[in-house]
Amino acid sequence: MENKSFGFNSELTLDPFVIPPGGKYPIFFLGLIIYLFGIFCNLTLLSLIILQKNLHKPMYFILFSLPLNDLVGITAMLPKVLSDIVTETNKVYYPLCVLQAFLLHMYGGGILFILAAMSFDRYAAICMPLRYSTIMTPRIVVCIISLVWGLDFVLIVSLFSLQTRLPRCKSVIMNVFCDNPSLLKLTCGNRAVNNIIGLFNTAVMQAVSVSLRAFSCVKILITCLVSRRSEAKTKAINTCVAQLVILIIFEIVGTFTILSHRFTNVSADLQKIMGMLIFLVPPLLNPIVYGLYTSEIRNTLLRVIKKRVSN
Repeated sequence: MENKSFGFNSELTLDPFVIPPGGKYPIFFLGLIIYLFGIFCNLTLLSLIILQKNLHKPMYFILFSLPLNDLVGITAMLPKVLSDIVTETNKVYYPLCVLQAFLLHMYGGGILFILAAMSFDRYAAICMPLRYSTIMTPRIVVCIISLVWGLDFVLIVSLFSLQTRLPRCKSVIMNVFCDNPSLLKLTCGNRAVNNIIGLFNTAVMQAVSVSLRAFSCVKILITCLVSRRSEAKTKAINTCVAQLVILIIFEIVGTFTILSHRFTNVSADLQKIMGMLIFLVPPLLNPIVYGLYTSEIRNTLLRVIKKRVSN
């Protein structure tokens, strides 16, 4: 097995969860409820931004990428995991495994860059309100969104393209879903370059995202302290709280998952669960957090609900 080279269309085996007797269907239905709830929340946010003209602003055009990215993440991971739990097949063809891994890594990088772009928009709106309309022009907004997705795509493609230089000699993915570290463990040969580029890409994503968000939050809080307007203070605090909640949750789970692949003494099941949380928690929390802490979205949603109920 170790010396055998596998073809592009070969079948891989996923390492499943150890589920007690009778637990298969309860876990499946719980997962299905979580998935449908995540889909509903993110589609609701997308629909509001598309259909409500009062949300056709630079802030919400950038925000639009967040639920779109969340839909990619949760859909690329959870349906396959739930299907494997029910059918007990735990099989996947290599091209589909690569596609799933690519989409999941695009999601992970996307959420960092999107939140950074949103932080810059809030910095411009709160700290430079008189110049905001000249800074966040439609052209600049398009450039920001293109840069977010373009930089994410380039970094992830460079990461996955390195795997083509290494032959595969294993066929068991030690996870319940496919990701780059798991695919890399299927290969033979020197993986040092892949590990270095992987850590470099992660460092670039984190540095860009964290530095922009930290800069914007500090500037916003300073503006909040010197401003005498209570409305400005409330907006600043709500903006920073929403960003910090998402940042802390994603960074804790993401950092543990990345580091767990570098150490052999981490429990396999714990690694799987923490890995899944990256693709479950943000898609569930992002629309709720930004819906609750963004008064314009919250009020728009309540107005739409009241209108539908009255009709």
